[in-house]
Amino acid sequence: MRPRTLRGRLVAGVLVLLALACAAVGVATSLALERSLLDRVDQQLSMTVGKFAASLEHHIENGDLGDSRGQSPGTLGVRLMGGQVTDAAVVVASGNSRISFPAADASCLARVPLDGRAHTVDLSALGDYRVIAIAGADGDVLINGLPLAGDNATVHRLQIIESVVFAAVMLGTGVAATIWVRLSLRPLQRVAGTARRVTELPLASGAVELPDPVPDDDARSEIGQVGAAFNRMLFHVGDALARRHASEQRMRTFAADASHELRTPLATVRAHVELARRNTGPMPPHVQHALERIDAESLRMGALVDDLLLLARLDEGRPLARDEVDLSRVVIDATGDAHVSAPDHRWRLELPEEPVTVVGDADRLHQVVANLLGNARAHTPSGTTVTVTVTADVATVSGSSAAELTIADDGPGIPDELQGEIFERFVRADKARSRASGGSGLGLAIVRAVVGAHNGTVDMDSRPGRTVFRVVLPR
Repeated sequence: MRPRTLRGRLVAGVLVLLALACAAVGVATSLALERSLLDRVDQQLSMTVGKFAASLEHHIENGDLGDSRGQSPGTLGVRLMGGQVTDAAVVVASGNSRISFPAADASCLARVPLDGRAHTVDLSALGDYRVIAIAGADGDVLINGLPLAGDNATVHRLQIIESVVFAAVMLGTGVAATIWVRLSLRPLQRVAGTARRVTELPLASGAVELPDPVPDDDARSEIGQVGAAFNRMLFHVGDALARRHASEQRMRTFAADASHELRTPLATVRAHVELARRNTGPMPPHVQHALERIDAESLRMGALVDDLLLLARLDEGRPLARDEVDLSRVVIDATGDAHVSAPDHRWRLELPEEPVTVVGDADRLHQVVANLLGNARAHTPSGTTVTVTVTADVATVSGSSAAELTIADDGPGIPDELQGEIFERFVRADKARSRASGGSGLGLAIVRAVVGAHNGTVDMDSRPGRTVFRVVLPR
């Protein structure tokens, strides 16, 4: 399994390279020692070649076991005739010891070539031996051998010692590499921490205070180059956000000033229209129709101006009223108004037995419920069922208690391409549902702004046959 972090990969890479180096050193030293020991055994064999085996040949008639003088313990002497072992003995501390080989060992000894060179054989009765075969005087074959058990034990001890040493080196290197890599990557961690703090900032709107640039910007190192590039990007992002915020402030100020200034001429226009309609004298039909249209459009424009002024004030952070509001009563009143406005819809209320109260502005919360119900009424066909539900205690992410308001309908739903921007200003879902009249596209924007001013949240989930708006208000 490959490590996921860069620190883990670097440490693992160092350990893998060190393990390969240790394995190479271990194999090389083991082979070198084994070769050196074999050369020493071969030299001993070449100096005493055939002596012990020849003594077996010369003393066989007397019934003794040959002359072992000058032979080291474990020396093997074998006499073969016609490929069969006729006599074999091993030098021990007290003299010689006659031995008998099983068929497999005898066959192995018979295959030793008569080339005067040392060969290694594995004898089940004695273990590994280094042997040399020579031709005897009587047409027989004489084999002398020296044991390799001591040499093999020496090589094995070296391998154990190397394994222990290499394991200790690997452990120490792993700890040291972890500390060193952690210290070396600390500047990169600071860059990552700054980037993480940037991602947690609300960059969509409003003033944004970016974190301080990272101090590691030395262009002579790779991490410093990353830090310098990140600081430049942070500067450009901060500059762009500052320009955007200034533009938003200018637009909000313009909208607030324009809305405030338009209220007076709109009121004047409506007053003149009302005065003209009070004329008791004869009035041409086209003039009467023009006055009615002026009055209707001035009412619509007045509502639009009021909405823009409300949004501008909410954007400026003006505080709302903080009173105890019976949310159940607000929902009942708003649903009753919606039922009168759209009797062809089926309106359902699901309320708890006890009143649900929240702290906030009663007029603004009524506007939230009315806008959501008006949205459901305007954008769904006749016969649609709209269900309004109020839940008293809902657990929030922070663990506090909140009241939940959901407005669900079984209409055609909102297209996917509009769901991401449905709460933006001047967004109209004309293609999402059938509608009988146009709107300003500010209703849901006001809902989000008012709910946000109450420290609440609003979201939407829509698919064909079910659309749900969910408002959560802290209690």
